[in-house]
Amino acid sequence: MWLSWPWQEYEHTSIGYLVYGLASLNATCHILKLAIPGIYRLASTDLMSTGRSSHSSPALSVEIRAPFELGQILGSGEVIGELQMSWDELLDHGDEPFGVHPSLKLKATIVHACDNQDDALFDLLLTEHKLQSLVDCEITQDTDAGHAQFAAYMTSKTVSDLNDAVKHFQLVLDQCPVSHPDHATALTNLARARLQGYIRNHLEDINATTSFFRDALALRVQPHPNHPLSLYNLTEVLAWRHNKKRTAADIREAAQLYHELLPLCPEGTYLHSIATGKNGIDYVIGGCNNLPKDTSDEGKPDDLNEAISLHEEALHLCLVGHKSRDVSLDNLGGVLVHRFNEHGNIDDITRAISLYWEALTLRPPGHPRSDTTLNNLALTLKIRYDKSKTHVSEDLNEAIDLYRKTLRLKWLDHPERYKTLLNLSSVLCSRFMQTQKNEDVEEAIVLCQQSLEALHSLHPDRHHLYLRLQEAYMSRYCMQYNPADLALAVDNFRLASRHPTQGFPNCIIQAYEWAVAAEQHGHGSALEAYSAFLELLDAHLATQLSATSQHEAAAAFHYARSLPVDAASCAIRHDDLPRTVELVEQGRGQQWSLASRLRTPVEDLKSANLTLVCNYLELSKRVSNAAQSSATITDRAAADREATEYRRLTRQWEATVAEIRDLPVFSQFLLPPSCEDLQAAACQGPVIILIASQYSCSTIIVPTSGDPHHVPLPSVTLADLTNIKDCFARAIRDSSWMNPGELRTDLIVLSQIIWDQIMLPIINVLKHVLKLKCRSRIWLCPTAAFTSIPLHAAHPFQTKADRSGKEPCLEDLYICSYTPTLLALIRSRQLMKKRAPLSFVAIGQGQPGAGKGKALLAVDSELELVHKLVPVTANCTTISGNAATQAGTLSALQQNTWVHLACHGKQDPKQPYDSHFVMRDEHLMLLNIMERHLLQAEFAFLSACHTTIGNEETPNEVIHLAAGLQFSGFKSIIGTLWEVDDSVATHVIEAFYKYMFGDLKDGGVMDCTKVAWALNCAMHSVKTKVPLEQRMVFVHIGV
Repeated sequence: MWLSWPWQEYEHTSIGYLVYGLASLNATCHILKLAIPGIYRLASTDLMSTGRSSHSSPALSVEIRAPFELGQILGSGEVIGELQMSWDELLDHGDEPFGVHPSLKLKATIVHACDNQDDALFDLLLTEHKLQSLVDCEITQDTDAGHAQFAAYMTSKTVSDLNDAVKHFQLVLDQCPVSHPDHATALTNLARARLQGYIRNHLEDINATTSFFRDALALRVQPHPNHPLSLYNLTEVLAWRHNKKRTAADIREAAQLYHELLPLCPEGTYLHSIATGKNGIDYVIGGCNNLPKDTSDEGKPDDLNEAISLHEEALHLCLVGHKSRDVSLDNLGGVLVHRFNEHGNIDDITRAISLYWEALTLRPPGHPRSDTTLNNLALTLKIRYDKSKTHVSEDLNEAIDLYRKTLRLKWLDHPERYKTLLNLSSVLCSRFMQTQKNEDVEEAIVLCQQSLEALHSLHPDRHHLYLRLQEAYMSRYCMQYNPADLALAVDNFRLASRHPTQGFPNCIIQAYEWAVAAEQHGHGSALEAYSAFLELLDAHLATQLSATSQHEAAAAFHYARSLPVDAASCAIRHDDLPRTVELVEQGRGQQWSLASRLRTPVEDLKSANLTLVCNYLELSKRVSNAAQSSATITDRAAADREATEYRRLTRQWEATVAEIRDLPVFSQFLLPPSCEDLQAAACQGPVIILIASQYSCSTIIVPTSGDPHHVPLPSVTLADLTNIKDCFARAIRDSSWMNPGELRTDLIVLSQIIWDQIMLPIINVLKHVLKLKCRSRIWLCPTAAFTSIPLHAAHPFQTKADRSGKEPCLEDLYICSYTPTLLALIRSRQLMKKRAPLSFVAIGQGQPGAGKGKALLAVDSELELVHKLVPVTANCTTISGNAATQAGTLSALQQNTWVHLACHGKQDPKQPYDSHFVMRDEHLMLLNIMERHLLQAEFAFLSACHTTIGNEETPNEVIHLAAGLQFSGFKSIIGTLWEVDDSVATHVIEAFYKYMFGDLKDGGVMDCTKVAWALNCAMHSVKTKVPLEQRMVFVHIGV
């Protein structure tokens, strides 16, 4: 009897089975040949007498069992079918096959006839059976029990059957260690049962199952007969894990395994049929094709390369003629275009175009995706034209032809016809710029107008239409210089940046591009565009409830770093000085200012309308989360849904803010302060705002009363300031190697430059226009490149004309302080109205530990000196050594009003909130300080390095350690610009505290508003002891 295997798919199994039978016959029998041709062999046959007469036709009962593996059998296999008939019927059946299972047919033939030998044959076979049973009886029993329970589970879907099957197969695996010949089979049996449970959601752990299949494959290296089967098993479990978890790594590995598997599965075999079926390679190809074209980590090269490699795998699996080849061609083209946009390799986009052309041949007119490929190819040709140095006009012509073909496929009322019109208009504008043929730009404008007519006023894509119209009008203006075209372009910029369906980021981008275009072409809307940008950015940051998320949100617009100072420069050119002050404040310290504007009003609002403030905070959180979520989603459809949800939440947030502003006293909620409000910062002395823009460098002086004053700096450019900054850094570095008595020539020259070109014009206005008395207080508020220059150190280093002495320097004339923003100074003064009992703490950490910086040997003596100089009435305490931990220092900052901190300070130029003071255990981060509300704090002396240097990512934000302390509540701070020399810093510290507390014996009080004066006096007194760079290093911030 032959078993004929038709190689059809068998439900719930991964491959065909080895078959053997159990036959019953009487005295006369025929030996049966039972096999699967060419692949499988007969494992065992048991013959048992039925006890019937020899004259009657014996009854035949054949039970078809199948083990999962080739080669040696583990257990008796699974029952997959039964055959019962008379023996004569079997022999008379002839060559016609008869089925016992949809995937299994039997044929019978007489191989050899035996008379009167049935007993001997029976005894022989029975003995063979007993011997086999004696070898692995327990393993066999557990295996068979596992197969039986598994078969029951596949039929009943009862979880208890699955659990029993897994239990039995686990017992078998426990009895078959790695060295056992059946270890791989035991792994496979257990993994198959677990996989079916996972597929039906009855088991959750897929990782262990994957490991079992992977271990089995490792034991069956080529040319093991079960190597192809184990390969397939691993692809199957990876595909199912990807199906439920959408892990790209799984589908990538499955694709790679199929490259190895397919050559091992000859066409016509069962393994080939299931491997190439819809649940096999077709699923893997689909998984590859459904991966996003871009990557989640902002286009990192490794991610892009992996994505391309995976789509290459998919294409290799889709040979010519495969039904999914067009999809794989299209997808691989997409990721190549993405990599080209990121890295500019022309080979990528050239190959993408080639792939799209091939895909187009597979998607002729009438194909449901023909328009998709036409659009992709046209868009890619346009991209190559835009970014290619050669600007091949043929790319534009082909793109235009392709878009016109696409339009012919989309009837007039097609819902997405307008998108093709938009794309075609863009290409026509590009060709117009090349050929100057007016009909191209005219057609582009008409196409955009047709698209606008097709969309209602609140359709999200009207935003894109405005941009295309702006592009068309601007293209024509750049060629023909008709002011009407520039005005129309600006009108569409305005509409795009304010379209209500767009979220803040998109509108911010359009406002930025509007400002750049208006500046470039000298249009009068530039100031309006700058204002729109800052207003939108303000609103966007207001939805971010943490300082870190606000900084990250602002840094996302890194290309607009200079916009706040450029806006101020624009306002100066418009002769609108009050607006200049407002714009500088709004952009100068957007995060500090916003946080200051937000903190008190929200607390006040809770008492006025708790429900409304809760709604505001909840919506802010949801808007922030939605913005972060949409930025990381790479699936197009999901990204579109997230973008829609973000826009919806943004509109709700704006409506809530408007509702708050309708309340009495809250009309200015989240709005930037006016110039009139900001002038309060100058109540004790003028504030000097130094503006460093690419368009001009100048100064605005905000006086105690009256209008602001503009002081132009005609001899200073942004490039000059950058050079001065770099020269200062180099001179400071060189000075650190010099002896204290050596002349600091470079620093002297730089101080003279600052005096002559920057500070002298300002001093002239202070003295002769504002009539400011000598030794009065002034506050410097530098922006951009000015922040890295020690402006307070301006010095003529000249003798008076009458030879009566030295010309005074800036600090001889006035007592200089710095402020990060005007609002920060106002807030500090407001907090001074509520004073807590005075207490002083001196904190030092000279032994920070391994890897945290060199030991500061002078810290302990510095703390002793401070403790000696602080009056007894201040209740001075000292924290140092092992007690100077992160938690201990934070606690001391909260419990004391005056602080002296001696330790390493580290400024992080890339991530400013990671800037920190080095403590014994963990760093005391800037963010740790900012999260505390130290409203009772008054003064801090930061005897640490780099405590007042800003960051590179947002140069118009003053985010440094000293500013963080001021934001948290400290009103007056002494910080450092660069590294402090411990050997000479003691002179400054001793002189400062002597001046600070010198009048207490005469009934004076500890007053943090005297800090700037005391520091100024101290610097004068140590001129002969402390080198120039170590006198420059100390600066005062605050009241």
